Amino acid sequence: MLFASIGVLTVFAGHAQNPSSSISAVETVPAVNQWLSPGDRLQVRLIAQPGVQASFLNGQPLVELTPAQAQGKFGVYQGTYVVQPGDTLNDRRIEVQVLTPDSVLEVGFSGNTVRFLNHNEPQLAVTRSDLAYLNYGLGEDRLGGAKLGYLDSLVVLHLTGRVGELYRVQLATGQHAWVPQNVVRLLPPGNFVPTSLTGSWSVQGDSLYDYVRVPLSARLPYRTQLLENPTRLVVDVFGATSNTNWITQRTGLQELGAVYYEQPQPDVFRLVLPLRHRQSWGYHLGYQGNTLVVQVSRPPAKLRLRGLLVAVDAGHGGTNVGATGASGAREKDLTLAIAQKLRQELEQAGARVVMTREADISAEISDRVTLLRQPRPALLVSIHVNSAGNTTVQGTSAFYRYVAFRPLAAALYKQMQGTGLAGWGLVGNFNFGLNGPTEYPNALVETAFVSNPADEQRLTNPAFQQQMAQAMTRGLKVFLKQTRAKGPKGWLLKQAALEDK
Repeated sequence: MLFASIGVLTVFAGHAQNPSSSISAVETVPAVNQWLSPGDRLQVRLIAQPGVQASFLNGQPLVELTPAQAQGKFGVYQGTYVVQPGDTLNDRRIEVQVLTPDSVLEVGFSGNTVRFLNHNEPQLAVTRSDLAYLNYGLGEDRLGGAKLGYLDSLVVLHLTGRVGELYRVQLATGQHAWVPQNVVRLLPPGNFVPTSLTGSWSVQGDSLYDYVRVPLSARLPYRTQLLENPTRLVVDVFGATSNTNWITQRTGLQELGAVYYEQPQPDVFRLVLPLRHRQSWGYHLGYQGNTLVVQVSRPPAKLRLRGLLVAVDAGHGGTNVGATGASGAREKDLTLAIAQKLRQELEQAGARVVMTREADISAEISDRVTLLRQPRPALLVSIHVNSAGNTTVQGTSAFYRYVAFRPLAAALYKQMQGTGLAGWGLVGNFNFGLNGPTEYPNALVETAFVSNPADEQRLTNPAFQQQMAQAMTRGLKVFLKQTRAKGPKGWLLKQAALEDK
């Protein structure tokens, strides 16, 4: 045993309840409930009287840091234990033992629990809905963690860890992601880690879309990327290994080229789907039974606003007020006023418009995304106003998530600057819910800074709101014209000119 002399025993959890105790706090780092697998590190921090001897997990030493290591503080102790195969710990608080200089033994416990997972009893989960998503890591800000991608419902995930409200998912050998606890449902023990051989797949088109169908034996997780030069959709299916002996490409294809697959590692199956147009018009990925279905959108028949279905999103609304200016102007009111004017401009140009809200109502981001899945617009513009702590910051900006949709955001951004607003920036990889859909090109316009007095005055002016709506309409027209100009091989700019008439 580490301590030979035992005096008074003090037991507590988290922070000390006994003012005479030498222990102030015990915590894991991070200080949340955790699941750990062999090879993971359990990190423990103790705040106690300087000069004590301390340990955790029945003898693992806690080392006292110098003040230089502990931001000038005394009595900070830290220790690390690497979980070993066969270690057992079932949702227990971490015990810390402290022997004071006068030979008093004290015992403290962390406020959170730790479990060591048994790899012989895999913990599985399934996604709850078709809006479930994976994060790259544990980072978090007001927009949430950086998302690796979205998943369909009932996708089976192999969990190998937990930190707070996030589960670690093993996608493939050496590849992990994190999934929020609230988007999955834990499965009872006794299940096998999901794997699948791929069957031979079919590629075909109907009157609306091109399709790729890959049969699997389980709903496996996946990741998608739209890549450029050349334009192609790449889908990685984790846990899948090729048993594809042929790919049947039937008639009716309009957007997909000569598709093929790769096996970059034994448990990652990669679909490579070349696209015939340099501008992607989106795609949807999901399961029909255990068959993975990729639905690829085609360009509109005529690349002009007349007849095109455009979605307009007025940011915030209802209880979600958004930013507020010095004069009391509220983002939810400004975005709705601009969105209604944009709708008028688009309809005058012959477009059909679907609004995510038409009044001052509360509407969750997930509800807006779900709402747009039925009409399936060709384009989406989400309208917001910006805010900053520094009132001198001003200007307009546009945001996109996927590089394939950058041209839409760039066209809107350029036309918005034409109103006289300063250019604040074009922002990519934006982790916002309405930039998440892959089904259609989408962009978010931060019209101006309501926190800036000059910008706020512009934003509250109905005439300037109209100018911004006109600028966004021009931006959509420019995007469509540029898309025609860089269409597939064999298209003529003369045809584009004729369609403008």
